[in-house]
Amino acid sequence: MINKSFEKAKEQSKLLENDLYKNPQKYRVLTGDRPTGNLHLGHYFGSIINRLKLQSLGIETYILIADYQVLTDRNVFNEISKFTYELTLDYLACGLDPENYKTHIFPHSHIPELNQLTIPFLTLVSSSELNKNPTVKEEITASGLSNINAGMYIYPVHQAADILFCKSNVVPVGKDQLPHIELTRKIAKRFNTKFNKNIFTEPVAFFTDTPTILGLDGIQKMSKSRNNSIMIKSTADETAKLIKSAKTDSSRYISYDPENRPEVSNLLKLASLCSDKSPTDIADKIGDQGSGKLKQLTEEAINTYFEPIRKKRIELEKNKDYVRDILLKGISKARETAIGTLSEVTEAMNMKI
Repeated sequence: MINKSFEKAKEQSKLLENDLYKNPQKYRVLTGDRPTGNLHLGHYFGSIINRLKLQSLGIETYILIADYQVLTDRNVFNEISKFTYELTLDYLACGLDPENYKTHIFPHSHIPELNQLTIPFLTLVSSSELNKNPTVKEEITASGLSNINAGMYIYPVHQAADILFCKSNVVPVGKDQLPHIELTRKIAKRFNTKFNKNIFTEPVAFFTDTPTILGLDGIQKMSKSRNNSIMIKSTADETAKLIKSAKTDSSRYISYDPENRPEVSNLLKLASLCSDKSPTDIADKIGDQGSGKLKQLTEEAINTYFEPIRKKRIELEKNKDYVRDILLKGISKARETAIGTLSEVTEAMNMKI
């Protein structure tokens, strides 16, 4: 069922991509990340590059830092502010540019109207639908928590408020986030039907060509919590050390075979993403030179690709006031938008005084 949903979503994404270039003025984007640390290569190739593409088209883009969501499965509240700053640095270093484009970066804890939207949205979703969400199940397992708080179950509804408050119709995501988009589409449709008002559009998931990036174990998706990731901000030496520790297999001859050789193929894919060569071409070049050569080429490709991004990040670290100003401007714009949407919602529900 999930695979069928994903295939259908990929078709929608491809159709959307074609129209984005023709009619960018029709679209508005909402996307974001949790402030649990720095972004890694999976974030970059799975989502950030799409955000840059959409930004370059002149499409208004709301980039949300989901700080409330961190409280559902992590006891790191002492570091949320720090992580919000670090995440913003990563965004700006990668090229997201609120000064020259219609890009707004903000933490959702500073937008109280989102919480007000969440309450009516909760009445449109059954407890069964929340319990069945595969992404929530996966995150509960990954958290290792034995006592699951209610916030973990209902955050997909809060995420729907994040998406719908700005009437976003495009959401760049990885494959694992598709269930959240599907729930958001249901909530938008159910609200419009129940209150007989066409307030919300049903957003479409927008995938990159690499919607799932595997970690250095070559098996699970890249994740900080699984300790299998390379951070965008990592130094060249740190990257080299991580690549050397990556899992491969016993065959000396290098070939691109994701199904039968996932670890080797994952390194080839990473090298390909950071160069203008296909995974197969890189494998053919290495031939029987073994995993040592594969790791060397992968390390060089990653470090070359991310060198300018890392340099820019170091410069941004020297200007904390600039980063804070970016966030304050993003909060101001997001609140303005959210207040307008909430006014429409309360009027539709006949709650105006």
